[in-house]
Amino acid sequence: MEITLTIDDKPVKFKSSGAVTKRYKMQFQRDFFADISSFGLAMQKEDIKSADSEKAMQIMSKIDFDLFLDIAWVFAKTADNAIPDPLTWLDGFETFPIMEILPDLQDLIARTIGSKKK
Repeated sequence: MEITLTIDDKPVKFKSSGAVTKRYKMQFQRDFFADISSFGLAMQKEDIKSADSEKAMQIMSKIDFDLFLDIAWVFAKTADNAIPDPLTWLDGFETFPIMEILPDLQDLIARTIGSKKK
């Protein structure tokens, strides 16, 4: 699955593939699945999109933003191998709207850890 999101007025591609978990481990020396479970995917994207300011603050207090940025980078790198290292890539944005792109990236995460078994 591949999506394109606009970040800082730039189109940015994100892609889920079988290589995501290996690429994540190679770059960050951490296990993708362990990090995802600690990330708290129990948050529903509807909660984020429709939350009032108090609820949004509660949701934000549970998010490990560094972990989220690492996950975002690995999906971007999977979509475009020319993407530089995470810090250089993030320096290319004046703003990086985590709360706006989180719901879309949750879909990619779900695809990565999901099963097609019927």
